Amino acid sequence: MRAFLVRHLLLCVSRIFISTSLFFSESFFLSPSCKLRRQFNLNGIHRAGNVILGGLFEVHYNLIKTDILCISFDPPGFRHAMTMAFAIDEINKNSTLLPNVTLGYSLYDNCATLGIGFSAALSLASGREEQFLPQENCLGSPPVSYFATCSCLSDRQRFPSFFRTIPSDAFQVRAMIQILKRFGWTWAGLLVSDDDYGHHVSRSFQSDLAQSGGGCLAYSEILPWGTDPNEYKRIVDVMTKSTARVVIVFAHQMHMIQLMEEVVRKNVTGLQWIASEAWTLVDGLHTPAFMPYLGGTLGIAIRRGKIPGLREFLLRINPEQHHSNDYENSMFWEYTFHCRFAPPPADWVEADGALCTGQEDLENVETEFLDVSELRPEYNIYKAVYALAYALDDMLQVGKCEMKIILCPIFIDSMECTSCPEDFWSSPQRDHCVLKKTEFLSYHEPLGICLTTTSLLGTFICAVVLGIFIYHRSTPMVRANNSELSFLLLVSLKLCFLCSLLFIGRPRLWTCQLRHAAFGISFVLCVSCILVKTMVVLAVFKASKPGGGAKLKWFGAVQQRGTVLVLTCIQAAICTCWIVSASPAPHKNTEYHNDKIVYECVVGSTVGFAVLLGYIGLLAILSFLLAFLARNLPDNFNEAKFITFSMLIFCAVWVAFVPAYVNSPGKYADAVEVFAILASSFGLLVALFGPKCYIILLRPERNTKKAIMGLSKNY
Repeated sequence: MRAFLVRHLLLCVSRIFISTSLFFSESFFLSPSCKLRRQFNLNGIHRAGNVILGGLFEVHYNLIKTDILCISFDPPGFRHAMTMAFAIDEINKNSTLLPNVTLGYSLYDNCATLGIGFSAALSLASGREEQFLPQENCLGSPPVSYFATCSCLSDRQRFPSFFRTIPSDAFQVRAMIQILKRFGWTWAGLLVSDDDYGHHVSRSFQSDLAQSGGGCLAYSEILPWGTDPNEYKRIVDVMTKSTARVVIVFAHQMHMIQLMEEVVRKNVTGLQWIASEAWTLVDGLHTPAFMPYLGGTLGIAIRRGKIPGLREFLLRINPEQHHSNDYENSMFWEYTFHCRFAPPPADWVEADGALCTGQEDLENVETEFLDVSELRPEYNIYKAVYALAYALDDMLQVGKCEMKIILCPIFIDSMECTSCPEDFWSSPQRDHCVLKKTEFLSYHEPLGICLTTTSLLGTFICAVVLGIFIYHRSTPMVRANNSELSFLLLVSLKLCFLCSLLFIGRPRLWTCQLRHAAFGISFVLCVSCILVKTMVVLAVFKASKPGGGAKLKWFGAVQQRGTVLVLTCIQAAICTCWIVSASPAPHKNTEYHNDKIVYECVVGSTVGFAVLLGYIGLLAILSFLLAFLARNLPDNFNEAKFITFSMLIFCAVWVAFVPAYVNSPGKYADAVEVFAILASSFGLLVALFGPKCYIILLRPERNTKKAIMGLSKNY
C-alpha cells in the first residue's frame, strides 16, 4: 500500500509508532522546544500506558474537505486498528514479555488523506501538549511498518532507518511480469494510483518489462484521488479503444470501486485483470455487480497468517468499552447496525431510522469486520507490534540506563551500564566488551599481496634493464640516448616501485611520514631526468644548425646533473616543510564502521600534499610539452616520441588518481595511490626502455651508428 511511516521512535518519552502513513525529514526536531501551533481534530482511539505505541490506519477512505469530515467507513481498516489494540492487550497480559511495563496506544484515522496523516503523525511524534521539550538522547530510528510496499522506501540514503515487514513492490512487479510471460500476454495496459505507491510502480514496471523482453505496454494511466467522474470516463475510454485485453492495476480500494462503476456503466467486458495486493482481496469488489467483469482476476496477495483469539477480541468491542474512545467505536457501531446514537441527525428519525442502544449483538449481524479467515495485513500488524515489544524488552534488560537508539558500545556488569574502551565493542549478548576488528591494507590479504608482488616485479625488471644497459653501455643505442641520465632514470624508477611498499602494512608514524616523502622525491627524480633528456634533445638539434654550437655548452654533463639535483632538492624542501609543519600521522578511524577500526594515514596538511603532487605534475606537463614540440625532429633525435608517449601515460594516470583517491575510504585510498604509482612507473619503464631493449637484445644489427642515424625507420 502507500508508503507511510513516522520518522522517530521516542522510547524515553514513551512514544513508539507503527504507521501506514508518512515520512518526516531527516532531522525533525530543529529547535530545543516545539510549540503547538494549533490543535488537530482527529478521530482516534487511545489507551494509557507506560509506553505508547502510535498507529495510523485507513478507517475511512474519503474526506469532505470543506468540513474536514472523514466519510466512507472501511471495516477492514478498522479491523487493522483493532488488531494492533489486540496485540498490545495480549502483550500486556504476558508476564514474561515486558514485565512491569504497560503498553498503551494512540490509534488515529488517516482518512486516506496525506494532510490528515501528517496531522496525526505530528501528534504522535510531538504530543498534543502546548509545549514539547524534546530530549536529544531519546531521538532514534523510525518503526516497523506493516503495510508499506512502496519501493521508494528501499532508498537507504533517504530512509536509512526504515524496516519492512512486507516485501516491496519490486517483487510484485517481477511476479506480474512472470505471469505475463507465463501466459504469453505481450500487450497490456497499466493503471496506477496518483501517489508514490503508483508512480514508483509505473517506472519500475516499464523498466523491468523492457529489460525482460516480455512485452510492451499499450497505455499507462494514472487514477486520480477523489471523485472525478470525467477522468474515470476518459480512462475507461482509453481501455475500450485499446487492443490490449490485459489490464494491470496498482491502486487502492477507492480507486477500483470508482473505476469499476464506470466499467459497469459502459459494459466493458472481456478484460483480463491483474491485481496488486492493495485490492486483490477487497470484499467491496466481490459484489454481484462487479463479479461479471472481475471474474478470473489474477492477483498478488499479502501472506496470510492466523491470530488466535482475535475474533473473540473483536466481538467484545462496543461503544462503551472505553469512555474516551466512544467516537471511533460509535462510528463502527453505526455503520454495522445501520443506526445512529443520540442525538441523531435532524432527518434521521423522520426517515424511520433506528437508534443505537449499544447493546446490539455483533454475532447476529453479517459483517466483514469479523471475518478472520483471510488475515493478511492484520498478520503483519500483529508481527510488527511484537517486533517492537521484543526490541523494547531487549533494551530494558540492559538496566536502568538511558535508552538510546544509536546500538553505542555499552555492556552490563551487575546491572550497571558501562561504556567499552575506545578499541572495544559490546558483545552480541551485551555482557562484555570485545576487541573491535581492524582494517588496513595488509600484506596478508589478496589485494595487498597483488600490489606487493607487482611492486617487486617492477623493481626486478628495472634491475634487469639496468644490467642490460650497463653490459651494453659501449653500444651506439645506449650511448646515443644519454647513458648517464638513462642509468639515473632506471635507479629512480626502482625507487618509485619500492616506495609503494610503504603504503602496505599497518600505518605507523615513520611509514606515514616516509611514504609520501619517498614517493614525491622518487617521482621528481624520475621526471627531472626525463625533462633534462628532453631539453638535451632540443639543445642538440639547435646546435646542429649554423651558429647554434654555443648553446650546447649550457647542457653539458655537469649542467645536466645540476639541473636534476636542483629540481629534486626543491621537492625535498617541500616534503621537509610539510613534515615539520603538519606531519602525516597514523589515525584510528571509527567513522566508517562503528564496530571496526580503520587504520589510515592522515596527510596532516592537505596543502602540503597538494603542493607535492602539483610540483610533480608541473614537471610532467613541462616534459610533455617539450617532448611534444620535439617529436618531429630529424630521425636521430626521435627519442622525443617515446618521451611524449610516456608523459602522456604518466599524466593520464595521475589525473585519474585524484578523484579516485578522494572518493576511496580507508585502505582503498592507499590501494588507489599504490596502483597509480605502479601504473605510472610501468608506463614510463615500458615506453622509454621497451623499444631500446628490443633492439639491444633481439635486433642487434640495428644497434649500429649507421642504423641509429636512421632510427625512425627501424622502430
